[in-house]
Amino acid sequence: MTTIAPEDTGQEALFDATIAADERIEPRDWMPDDYRASLVRQIAQHAHSEIIGMQPEANWITRAPSLRRKAILMAKVQDEAGHGLYLYSAAETLGTGRDELLDKLHTGRQKYSSIFNYPTLTWADVGAIGWLVDGAAITNQVPLCRCSYGPYARAMVRICKEESFHQRQGYELLLTLSRGTEAQHAMAQDAIDRWWWPSLMMFGPPDDESAHSAQSMAWKIKRHSNDELRQRFVDICVPQAETLGLTLPDPDLRWNEERRHWDFGPIDWTEFREVLKGNGPCNDERIGRRRRAHQEGAWVREAAAAHAAKHPAHTPHAGTDQEEAAR
Repeated sequence: MTTIAPEDTGQEALFDATIAADERIEPRDWMPDDYRASLVRQIAQHAHSEIIGMQPEANWITRAPSLRRKAILMAKVQDEAGHGLYLYSAAETLGTGRDELLDKLHTGRQKYSSIFNYPTLTWADVGAIGWLVDGAAITNQVPLCRCSYGPYARAMVRICKEESFHQRQGYELLLTLSRGTEAQHAMAQDAIDRWWWPSLMMFGPPDDESAHSAQSMAWKIKRHSNDELRQRFVDICVPQAETLGLTLPDPDLRWNEERRHWDFGPIDWTEFREVLKGNGPCNDERIGRRRRAHQEGAWVREAAAAHAAKHPAHTPHAGTDQEEAAR
């Protein structure tokens, strides 16, 4: 826990009052060390997930079945890169450099979402990612637009708007396949069978096993628990799957009249933990490709640094620029 110095007692009271009043904490405001560390951890994992998440779908850009589908997919992958930049900028307002965050990603000291360690085996996987993975992301991220930390909340507004397009695009792709040939329908169903359970794992472990959830909710970084968000996602997806003409791979799905929610079967948390440990189908491939891309881009970073050193008058003030980027 953070040790509060006597001179910070008044600042702590102001921080607590700001959180209680549902107002925003800004970069220059005093904040507990644990609050700052929790934000850096969450924002970094989110940013890493965006840039690692470009890989599974980029795998299909050259094989998209039409020019329209290719353009849609290229735009989406580009959006994900932008989301990573917004989030790294938000993390920088907390005093953590982007190079430090990327080094922790590349050395395994920080994580990204386990969902991106699964392979995209068919074109239908692009649709399944859009509908299920981006749909789970929206369910989780819309409440973050009301996060207590201002730069993170403001970054999430634009990210969620773009993610909503991605979810609709994925749904439309699956609908087209589902209503196509028998082989296309089977391809769509196979993709749903493989992506459904990993999508439920995206919300994190059960509440009684989550190390950070309760404190994040107390600080209003998060607004809902992992299990609450997971239930909301299931309730949204069941009727959508019916409209798609596809079946969710859970024989235990039942409408619970008393709870007014859909009951669903047990999640294989052993698989979740194994993927987090690095034993998923694509862990080595994903992080290896990310490291290579970073190494091959070194000359660009060096050139930018040399240009900034040669033309310091044109280099914006780092702190101001970072804060404005996150606004």
